[in-house]
Amino acid sequence: MRKRIGERTLLFRSEPRVRSAAAIVAKNEGEGAYRGMFDTVLDDDKCGEDSFEKAECKMFQTAARLACEKAGIGIGQVHAMLAGDLLNQLITANFSARELGVPYLGLYGACSTMAESLLLGGVLCDGGYCSPVLCCASSHFSTAERQYRFPLEMGTTAPPTAQRTVTGAGALLLSTQPMPIPVFSHVALTAATIGRVVDLGVTDMNNMGAAMAPACCDTILAHLRDTGSRVEEFDLIVSGDLGTFGSEMLLSLSSQNDLNLIDRYLDCGASIYLEEQGFSCGGSGAGCSAVVLAAELLDRIERGDVQRMLFLATGALMSPTTGQQGESIPGIAHAVVLERRD
Repeated sequence: MRKRIGERTLLFRSEPRVRSAAAIVAKNEGEGAYRGMFDTVLDDDKCGEDSFEKAECKMFQTAARLACEKAGIGIGQVHAMLAGDLLNQLITANFSARELGVPYLGLYGACSTMAESLLLGGVLCDGGYCSPVLCCASSHFSTAERQYRFPLEMGTTAPPTAQRTVTGAGALLLSTQPMPIPVFSHVALTAATIGRVVDLGVTDMNNMGAAMAPACCDTILAHLRDTGSRVEEFDLIVSGDLGTFGSEMLLSLSSQNDLNLIDRYLDCGASIYLEEQGFSCGGSGAGCSAVVLAAELLDRIERGDVQRMLFLATGALMSPTTGQQGESIPGIAHAVVLERRD
């Protein structure tokens, strides 16, 4: 039985289910468009720790443990954790794995990490190697800002195309077996398309949407071509964090390829904040799509409001060093198909 079709698409014949999810965010995210949907909204961005990096680790660990707790299992029953963040050497995921004590594979896909972890988690579950698998991603405004841009103390004004890094951690529990307390019973992972690095020469680190949108369009086209599907077969096509500018660019690129996404398109970054919050270009970060998926989108599938969703997390594969050297920003987007099953 074929498990790979076309050039880049994988089929998960056993249809692993998302059994539970947890989402933790900070105040700005908690007061945004998905207010009331997150498991925890932090009053303190430092989580009582003495650094923002330690705070992100605490947030990550809490989300991972909570996803397991909600499904009625202990963290020690997880066969593998697939996780990543935005920081050099994956310090959030690595240090969290040290504390959690689970078998661990660290992933760096930048903001595409949530989709990448689900894609690889699906491979492990469908292949019969690991189940349950924990898929996690996080980001923190204060840790990412001072790594990639400017010291926080400078209070630098962001340009119009800049997105705000979401402070949040999302965790999903994926399994081919039932859990003692399944939060979700009907959310199945049925397919995934591996992204390709696309680089059109964008060098502005404050305009990541422009760097990532071409990769997102490329993966959508690849998935449709590989599977013989049409846009109309999806109730929702979700990108991770293109923001308002990148979303407009994606819609334009799609239209040039005879795809009309407008009626079924959502970008997590463009939708996470309210207009009156003043983050005009939206959110970004590995935690952005992770918390929106965990807090809101899975519920929509479970309820039956959405029957079939193409979820694409998008990543800008840059580093502080390459930015200083004038390198352009490679973009990537991985896609997974989540469907409602009885």
